[in-house]
Amino acid sequence: MAKTRRLITENLASVDIVIEMLDARIPYSSKNPELKRLIGQKPCVAVLNKYTLADPAACAVWRSYYEKNGQSCIFTDCVTGYGLDRMRDAVNVVLADKLKRYEEKGMSGRHLKAMIVGIPNVGKSSLINKLAKNKSAKVENRPGVTTAKQWVTTSLGIDLLDMPGVLWPKFDEREVGENLSMTGAVKDEVVQTESVAYALCARLKALYPQLLCERYKLEEAFVAEAEPYEIFEAVARKRGLLLKGGDINVDRCADLLLDEFRAGKIGRITLERPKNA
Repeated sequence: MAKTRRLITENLASVDIVIEMLDARIPYSSKNPELKRLIGQKPCVAVLNKYTLADPAACAVWRSYYEKNGQSCIFTDCVTGYGLDRMRDAVNVVLADKLKRYEEKGMSGRHLKAMIVGIPNVGKSSLINKLAKNKSAKVENRPGVTTAKQWVTTSLGIDLLDMPGVLWPKFDEREVGENLSMTGAVKDEVVQTESVAYALCARLKALYPQLLCERYKLEEAFVAEAEPYEIFEAVARKRGLLLKGGDINVDRCADLLLDEFRAGKIGRITLERPKNA
């Protein structure tokens, strides 16, 4: 965390704009609370990635929230390429005054420089590989793949400075930690996946009970009254995730629920809404 903070501060003067990548399923939880202080008055565009995994209706609410608060935002999916064609336009709007000055000085062809920041596993490397002229960023569906800064030239006329993903050292809200764990921003190796899966069951029951029932062939009346651990056990039994003697295979069921949520197999899901929408 300290190293990435230092890299951001040291390189801020060399960029025109900051691109903050967020997870469209958890826009609040994936926003680093320290970033605003670190970048100061530097122009910023919020890129809410993984749109095709998120609830479109919830995304519309978040878009309205950002617009009301004067924050430029676009929704993207770096796997499918959705929304990436809007990125240059979004940057141009935010940097309109600077671009006008460049044009007046005969520098209209100058490449813009942008710093990409975001939590681990949010899709920064995937974004770069979609836009880069030379595919150079290593991509894996796990946090912590980018470990050092790197400059990449893109087809949009924007040079991107990719920064290592960073999580803040302490989550003030339990729900934030749960959301980051559910989406895979926090490594499974450092959390209790059983507890995270229970929390996911609780959230799905509250927000998307129909999707939960449809995916795992559960009765709506059962889900409405069940505790999260009961839903968890029902999923395990429906999928045959049992040990000898009929006990639940807890580890396999936790992995199943988290993997299927992260892959969008349960449905398009957004875990949080704006608090002051």
